[in-house]
Amino acid sequence: MDGMTATADDFFDQALVEESAKKSGLLWVQPQGGGQSRPLWHAWHDGAVVVVGDGGEQPLHGLTAGAVAAVTVRSKDKWGRLVGWQARVVALEPRSEGWVGAVEELKGKRLNAPDTDTIADRWARECRVLRLEPVGAPTEQPGAMPDASHAAEPMPSPATTRQPIPAGLPKLVAGRLRRKR
Repeated sequence: MDGMTATADDFFDQALVEESAKKSGLLWVQPQGGGQSRPLWHAWHDGAVVVVGDGGEQPLHGLTAGAVAAVTVRSKDKWGRLVGWQARVVALEPRSEGWVGAVEELKGKRLNAPDTDTIADRWARECRVLRLEPVGAPTEQPGAMPDASHAAEPMPSPATTRQPIPAGLPKLVAGRLRRKR
């Protein structure tokens, strides 16, 4: 859309990206060159997704200024993939005009912050605020989704799967149900 005449499809694509990002509380971001796709909480501000991370907030591994990232937004009601797009990563300079506007939007989305009164100061000292600016047409959208499953291996964890139920449990539950009648 940069430097070209905008068409109705361009406006539809832009509206789809904007509305899906505004309505979703979570999106998935994969840094350029592969890497692990990560869920990030975000806000929509001034034509782009803004995120805050590192320094005690969500990790922004692999997202560097000037790079490109793949963004996938899920449907809020069905939680499936709704739209995917490429984004240019732009780092916002702490206390700049763009940073202040982004932080104001993000503060409202930050749940359970330990320091709500001084959160902007902490973010300026310790964190990075990034803009993920949409580039080009969506790569995935309703009616044009890939056939691949996109399932990923779970991350390693010390958690275990559920153990088989004890052999006597079905009899115990059935007995309680009989006694209730």
